[in-house]
Amino acid sequence: MDWQTPEDAVPSAFVTESQRRQVAGKPPTSGAWRQGDDPGDRSFAAIGDLTLERGGSIPNVTIAYETWGELAPDGSNAVLVLHALTGDSHVVGAPGPGHPTAGWWGGLVGPGKVLDPAEWFVVAPNMLGGCQGSTGPASLAPDGAEWGPRFPYLTIRDQVAAQAALSELLGIDRWALVVGGSMGGMQVLEWGIMHPDRVERIAVLAAPPFSSADEIALNSVQAEAIRMDPAFRGGDYYDASEGEGPHRGLSLARRMALLNYRSPTELNDRFERSWQSGISPLGGGGRFAVGSYLDFHGNKFTRRFDANSYLVLTDAMDSHDVGRDRGGVASALARVRAKALVLGIDSDRLFPVVGQETIARHLTGNIDGDVPVVISSPFGHDAFLIEDALVAAQLRRLLAS
Repeated sequence: MDWQTPEDAVPSAFVTESQRRQVAGKPPTSGAWRQGDDPGDRSFAAIGDLTLERGGSIPNVTIAYETWGELAPDGSNAVLVLHALTGDSHVVGAPGPGHPTAGWWGGLVGPGKVLDPAEWFVVAPNMLGGCQGSTGPASLAPDGAEWGPRFPYLTIRDQVAAQAALSELLGIDRWALVVGGSMGGMQVLEWGIMHPDRVERIAVLAAPPFSSADEIALNSVQAEAIRMDPAFRGGDYYDASEGEGPHRGLSLARRMALLNYRSPTELNDRFERSWQSGISPLGGGGRFAVGSYLDFHGNKFTRRFDANSYLVLTDAMDSHDVGRDRGGVASALARVRAKALVLGIDSDRLFPVVGQETIARHLTGNIDGDVPVVISSPFGHDAFLIEDALVAAQLRRLLAS
């Protein structure tokens, strides 16, 4: 696969020598989009100061976003697409200036696809706290320096509040569909709860009603990998020279995460015990192919992401609990008025199907009654990004409802 293809969106594959050479140079201090960089296909919305759920505020917030299609005169065709932890606003399109990777959902958005811009006005923002154009730790604070470790603690609800402010600036009073997977699916749930009159349909893909202890534990070891990198410098690393940023810690965190995004069956079937080269890994100094796969993608990831953003966003994921301060999960989900699709993946070990079963049971607008749709895939959690035909078929059912 091309090295500029998002690794989440394709099946695992052996790493070629050509791919390894393409990322052999020094990684940047931060893979964040920075002010002054080529905007690519992004637009930017200044939503003003944002009051945060746990207190305080962020001044002068900017949300980067991309759009496809045209908003209908009556505003009835607006679709909000919300990305996962390491995604961004670049849902569709080639890599190029301003966009280090190709679009991550081109199988679902585009001409002839389920979200065809000829019919729908599709909006995809980079989430608050991210690092591809929206205000986050790599952005400049009011004092002219990067926020870095000073960036405030965010919750999923804060991110949805920023998206709601963007909606107002775009003149969208009600979304025909809000769709997202994984962390984006957490935000979809909050849209349905926080703004029940502003969403007609929601599609929750491979997301839980709350982050479990197991999921929080996985995030904690990834965060520690970043913080233990001496180049992290407590989060104040933006003035470091190229190659001197916390890329080792960030790469290790990404490798840990990839193990939970894919199913053990996929890795076993694809790599087995294959060697990466003719040099033996059995004491001969060689590598197993699966180890090279993880190394390559960890290295590649540091060229498009920021270590501080990773910490801010995994903290926001840990905050996720739709029932918090609302009387529990059932009470919170009872507030949702939208028609809903709840989709799980049978091989998902990050957010297992039991979570989607809980959500489906308590959403009165679920188009499948009290159960989720469960797709069968060997690709684990990432199947919502890979199994385009399976996911598109379910979205069509929801849009027809």
